[in-house]
Amino acid sequence: MKTLLSFAASLAFGSVCGLAAAQQFPSRVITIIVPFGPGGGTDQVARLLAPKIADSVGQPVIVENRPGGNGQVAAATLKLAKPDGHTVLAVSQGILATNPWIYPRLSYDPQVDFAPVTLLYSSTHLLLVPAASSARSVRDLAAQAKARHGGLTFGSVGVGSGAHIAGEMWKQASGIEAVHVPHKGSADLLPNLLAARLDYGFDGPSQVAPMIKDGRIRPLAVTDSKRWAAFPDVPTMAEAGYPGVEVSSWFGIVAPAGTPKPVVTRLHAEFVKALAFPDVQKRLVELVNQPTPSRSPEEFAALIAAERERHGKIVKTANIKAE
Repeated sequence: MKTLLSFAASLAFGSVCGLAAAQQFPSRVITIIVPFGPGGGTDQVARLLAPKIADSVGQPVIVENRPGGNGQVAAATLKLAKPDGHTVLAVSQGILATNPWIYPRLSYDPQVDFAPVTLLYSSTHLLLVPAASSARSVRDLAAQAKARHGGLTFGSVGVGSGAHIAGEMWKQASGIEAVHVPHKGSADLLPNLLAARLDYGFDGPSQVAPMIKDGRIRPLAVTDSKRWAAFPDVPTMAEAGYPGVEVSSWFGIVAPAGTPKPVVTRLHAEFVKALAFPDVQKRLVELVNQPTPSRSPEEFAALIAAERERHGKIVKTANIKAE
């Protein structure tokens, strides 16, 4: 009986503390950790949302870039943060759903160390070639790969990234040979692609749009199920003849494990509200794709669990390993 009373008392105490934390939150600066360098899609989205949230909560919101280790540096930083809602991570599917399958050891446990807040947006990937490339279609590029001894070279923004997975899926679907050259992000990948030091690459849309518009880089296809609204003439991989190659990446927000549920609920509401501004939605369509906020933190948690299983199958099929 005493044990039951003690348990009930601890639950009551936890609830009171959680409510108190929510009423006081936020009491200082909120930091959004971004696991990539400045200028990428996730960084731009975080900086787009930060002032909207700051205006709403009455506290500054800053963005802190912590690139490295395919997100492990940023994830380990969040893991050590105080679980009070003042530090969150702009997390990618790679960090939560892919890394567990390609690294024998991680600096964090994606199933234990974080409290899911909300999905933010999903983004397609583009199959890109330098302007100097003679390939005008995906089939042209496949023919070139089959004609060249040793195949071609292709770049991505990192091992296990959505771009890398898209590249491996296309290799399997097309039957070509190609050597993967991982980079630390778009800022490292695109100069090599522009200079034709790579035959082709896969990347998200945020930084490539201006290069496509001025003709410095050529998109051959997108890896989503539908065309990208910003460039409606670019076919999907299915339309280009490879229906099995469909990969889009998703990005969201997580807090440290142990963050009180009322605080997580408040964070969810603030991020969803920021995503709803018309200027934010317009910019997101230009940068990445449509915003796709979760209806609740629990819905985001369920997505993460399902995606972890799905990516495990993809990684095993494509034999993707940390390099």
